[in-house]
Amino acid sequence: MTLSQIDAVDTLMAQYASGGLSAPASVLVEAHLEIKPDNRRFVGDLETIAGLSLEQVAPTELDKKSDALSAIFASSPDSVADVSDDTDEQGSAARLPLALRRLIGMDVEDIPWRTKLPGFKEYDIGEIDGCHVNMFWIRPGRTMPAHTHKGCELSIVLEGAFNDERGRFGPGDISIADASVDHRPTAENDRPCIGFAVLDEGVTLTGSWRQLVGDLIG
Repeated sequence: MTLSQIDAVDTLMAQYASGGLSAPASVLVEAHLEIKPDNRRFVGDLETIAGLSLEQVAPTELDKKSDALSAIFASSPDSVADVSDDTDEQGSAARLPLALRRLIGMDVEDIPWRTKLPGFKEYDIGEIDGCHVNMFWIRPGRTMPAHTHKGCELSIVLEGAFNDERGRFGPGDISIADASVDHRPTAENDRPCIGFAVLDEGVTLTGSWRQLVGDLIG
């Protein structure tokens, strides 16, 4: 990844630590931290700073709209799931990070993929907390159509890898793409690229007509 991409991911980590992300974006960051545990220290430091800042704020009573938050504060430690669990219900090794398995309710083998283009499959999870959320599967060596983004797209690679104009994205890497990014992601040849994406708006196809037709055919 380029330096600017790493800076963007650092900003994303800071937003996560401060509680400023949408629910699916938070799941994406938690998946990243599970795959790349070395980054947990950085997020932990950010959370410590956020906690110290919060201590300077005068306390206020929670209103009725905050009943869910009150329930969280009142919950016992025993009610919080063990995030170290890395097995599915059958006891076999899980392939998806725990936070993501909780969100979609299944592991990779059970995902009901739907073919969108030759060599490209998707599991559309739908709208969550104002964001459109999906899983994606790209055939080894497949180049996706050139496109840019109307809003912001966060995506994380879970298995395999893809390359685009910015560099290589492998397991645990986060791609942050907006209107300034115009790219043609290509999955590496050794295995499918599987990932999770969170978008606040759609995409716009770019490139020449001849290139677009070739990319759509795959």
